[in-house]
Amino acid sequence: MTKHELMEEALSKSVIGAFYEVYNTLGYGYYEHFYIQALEIELKLRGHTVSREVCFAVWYKGHYLGLQRVDMVVDDKLIIESKATQELHRGAPRQLFSYLHASHFELGFVLHFGPEAKFYPVVYRNADSLKDRREG
Repeated sequence: MTKHELMEEALSKSVIGAFYEVYNTLGYGYYEHFYIQALEIELKLRGHTVSREVCFAVWYKGHYLGLQRVDMVVDDKLIIESKATQELHRGAPRQLFSYLHASHFELGFVLHFGPEAKFYPVVYRNADSLKDRREG
């Protein structure tokens, strides 16, 4: 993938378009759960499959550590983590990175429904299988 190529280009463009449609319609100031509900509706209107609050197990050398829950998975290919804060916490992309690392997914977006709509793509090349992580 070159520097300017977009992973899952059609899906990425559709999700980004849906994000801006929701933001432009609702504007700034609502709680996160309203944005995520509206985004789910918008993505389904665009023909996507949406799963909400999906959990992934985290393992250490064959020992189960716990679950991580993501806001949304689109078309079983892309993780969405949404935020509706005044300022985006600098740890938000790292949080999404950990979700990608714990799952089989390689692409995610942090969608910030803040005073200005912004999205942050995060890519994790999932070269290691989850089985290898569980076995340590």
